[in-house]
Amino acid sequence: MDTNSNNPPKTIIVMPAYNAAATVEATIRDIPEQFRKDIILVDDCSRDNTVEIAEKLGLTVIRREKNGGYGANQKTCYDAALKQGADIVIMLHPDYQYDGRLIPYFLGFLKTGVCDFMLGSRIRTRAETIKSGMPVYKYLANRVLTITENLILGQNLADFHSGFRVYKRVVLEKIPYHKNSDDFVFDSQMLAQAAYFGFKIADAPVPCRYFKEASSINFSRSTRYGLLTLWTMLQFVLQKLKLKNFDIFKQA
Repeated sequence: MDTNSNNPPKTIIVMPAYNAAATVEATIRDIPEQFRKDIILVDDCSRDNTVEIAEKLGLTVIRREKNGGYGANQKTCYDAALKQGADIVIMLHPDYQYDGRLIPYFLGFLKTGVCDFMLGSRIRTRAETIKSGMPVYKYLANRVLTITENLILGQNLADFHSGFRVYKRVVLEKIPYHKNSDDFVFDSQMLAQAAYFGFKIADAPVPCRYFKEASSINFSRSTRYGLLTLWTMLQFVLQKLKLKNFDIFKQA
């Protein structure tokens, strides 16, 4: 992406979707109109009418042939966006947890070259986060994991586990994301890889909404996610110390 060009970068929004019929329309309404023409929704075999609603909204819809998991869905999302020539790719959950009105502000950080990869942080203050509906155990787990990840990866981010992410094309071209898990730890691996390859990562606050229809993994899945995130951090350390090599850190 040429930050000195007068031509605006091609921006594509991708939405990894699973049973998002109750929330996808509200999510789209939040997105500024100028960005709505380039939205790709990848459906992971939803059991509701997510696909029908997305098509009525005019989104480009890709139906996965079988349910592959959150990480597998994102792989399809990024493949499709890169194939369509995206300079910037925005990953936004279609569950209405994140406020799409902030997209232009996040893009500014990438367009000016300040950073390569932006996250929307749900945690500006503890009081706001708990008031938004985030379960206390998830808040505490988020704090512990985020502090650990910051220390290991050398970052200073407020929320490593956000479903609102903005990437320059070069990040997705260099990171071997197809080597990543098909499960939720995919997100943690992407951040570890971005840090390993030296990309500039930053975040900015974004209001978060927790409610019945919003997607959320249960306690047992959250525990598995946390443990796998810690394993990813250990892999990063071993790779940096050249004690062991892992496929997720081999340049694509």
